[in-house]
Amino acid sequence: MNKILIVEDDTEINKMVQTLLRKNQYEVTSAFSGTEALLLLAKESFDLILLDLMLPGLSGEEILLKINKQMQIPIICVSAKDDLDTKLGLLRDGADDYITKPFINEELIVRIGAVLRRTNKIPAIEKTKRLEFKDLVVDSENHSVTINDEPIELTVKEYCILELLISNPKKVFTKQNIFESVWSEEYVVDERAVTVHVSNLRNKLKHGEAYIKTVWGIGYKMQDN
Repeated sequence: MNKILIVEDDTEINKMVQTLLRKNQYEVTSAFSGTEALLLLAKESFDLILLDLMLPGLSGEEILLKINKQMQIPIICVSAKDDLDTKLGLLRDGADDYITKPFINEELIVRIGAVLRRTNKIPAIEKTKRLEFKDLVVDSENHSVTINDEPIELTVKEYCILELLISNPKKVFTKQNIFESVWSEEYVVDERAVTVHVSNLRNKLKHGEAYIKTVWGIGYKMQDN
């Protein structure tokens, strides 16, 4: 049973989401502030976090950054903010999905299921436990990435994109290929999700263009030696 942490300061919404998730066979723990969430994360493990942005004390944005620096847990941000800049900013900071309040219960459950499917999934590639490209090493067994033995902290999506590309370094992957493999959803004609995550991945790899090549008009591949 997947275990989900709800971080929501509104008591009624928190209880409503608890009930909804338990009815859908999820194990649930609740936090009502960012500080409480960090304390829970220090002593328990979770499969997914539902993170409200408007929290007392530490904001949801601050919590998102702290979590992504320390661990790989998929995060769905929940907020009344629905402007594009907010959504893109959260994706850049490592959010795996975003849902706007008020939301339809069925949509929340579907989004949770989709995120869990794609993050629990790392399929056939996992048979090769160690993937290498130049001085870059992806350890599929431990879900870790290093460059010259220096650990690189990636979000779940960034890791999955890198693993997909490095698993077949000569292949050019279209944005549709990447989206459908990593997001496990039908491709929508909006390339920003893939573009943002590839950009973040390159930044974290430092001199990322040395590893990931843009094939203009098509997509991405590992950079030729």
